[in-house]
Amino acid sequence: MAIIDDAGNVVGSAPRSVMRRDNLRHLVVAVLVRDSAGRIYVHRRTEIKDVFPGMHDCAAAGCLQAGEDIVEAARREVAEELGVVGVPLTPLFTMAYDGAASRHVCHAFEATYDGPITHQAEEIAWGGWMTPEELRAQLTDPSWPFVPDGRALIERWYAAQPR
Repeated sequence: MAIIDDAGNVVGSAPRSVMRRDNLRHLVVAVLVRDSAGRIYVHRRTEIKDVFPGMHDCAAAGCLQAGEDIVEAARREVAEELGVVGVPLTPLFTMAYDGAASRHVCHAFEATYDGPITHQAEEIAWGGWMTPEELRAQLTDPSWPFVPDGRALIERWYAAQPR
């Protein structure tokens, strides 16, 4: 994994196990997938994930490998996790996240896609489309487990939407 300093500069690399164990700051990409009706694809992570197992998320996301291009990493993640290929990725924003289980800088993108979704079985247990309003309402339910960095991402996305 590409390890970064507080300024976002790549300062080295480490195996995923070391990055997770030591909560090293790293680079992440996240792709919010929406259909042409504006719905957001939401999924539940498998119980075997190394961070936030069994929790819901609204982005296909993952860590950058050392030397990997950000846009190529985003294309790789959305293809691996959801089977989404050949669609333009629109950059949304870059944000830092500092949590107890993960510290990273996330490069967020959005894609519009109306084709079939194919889950990566090791990573995704369930998925479905939700309107932004349905997702916002679901996020108010404290019993609905949602990944904290995904929550920070979608809240930033909501804040940027026209009223």
